[in-house]
Amino acid sequence: MSSIVSMLGSRGKGMNRDFALASEDAAFPAASFRPMRDVQPGEAVLIDLKGKLHSMQARKGSLSPCIFEYIYLARPDSAMNGISVYKTHLRLGRLLGRQIRKAKVPLDVVIPIPDSARPEALEIAHKLGIPHREGLVKNRYIGRTFIMPDQKTRTASVRRKLSVIPLEFKGKRVLLVDDSIVRGTTIRQIIAMCRAAGAKKVYVASAAPPVRFQNVYGVDIPTRHELVAHGKSIEKIRKAIGADGLFYQTVPDMIEAARVGNRRITRFEDSVFTGDYVTGDVTPVYLRRLEKNNHHG
Repeated sequence: MSSIVSMLGSRGKGMNRDFALASEDAAFPAASFRPMRDVQPGEAVLIDLKGKLHSMQARKGSLSPCIFEYIYLARPDSAMNGISVYKTHLRLGRLLGRQIRKAKVPLDVVIPIPDSARPEALEIAHKLGIPHREGLVKNRYIGRTFIMPDQKTRTASVRRKLSVIPLEFKGKRVLLVDDSIVRGTTIRQIIAMCRAAGAKKVYVASAAPPVRFQNVYGVDIPTRHELVAHGKSIEKIRKAIGADGLFYQTVPDMIEAARVGNRRITRFEDSVFTGDYVTGDVTPVYLRRLEKNNHHG
């Protein structure tokens, strides 16, 4: 099982070879390293002070990569465990577009929430046969609101993070596409901004299923109660974020979008969507203690 993926890279030849570790292979080219392989489940890798590589299989484990890495965290130019992040995003868009097309909702334009949802939005627009437009402009100096330390900071950062192009919204039935919806802070304010810009209707499509459970393997989701989808139906989530309609990716389609890249993987770590923790040792008592410690921390 791996939540934070590790890649091994090298440069040079023979005794003059240098080694490096990175969470994604996209980090290697800038330093003239080439990817060698993924670090295996249960493997310990050490690069000593002389630059020599040591590897030991601490214990055997099955490969169960964190699916959230491919959806949200990893760069599109990365490939992890043989799976292209960019191609995964395209497949997520095609599958979600198929679902939205079946719903037969009248829409005028598809607009991605920058930057990570662009591949999905392009595929959705293609499936629906309607224009894809860039209606939201991102301030590149504001970080991702999901990983900011507290709710007050996240809320204050959204309007500094994005601005709208009013001509792309005025009088239109808009489908906003995001890679995922976690706390709902960002999407709620973006919907309000779109309406203020003159949108006739604002629908939302999430390339990931509802995030309902906390993560205990390295992603900063320590409590369920701050998640907009926890304990709610799709209709209640829609009302909570203020959208006219809401579409979520299904869990089977999400898994399939990633597995196409490597059929040898039989299971992904998908606990934030399913509550099924891959290590099998995460109990309700542990989760309650985690939430209590986070609340008092």
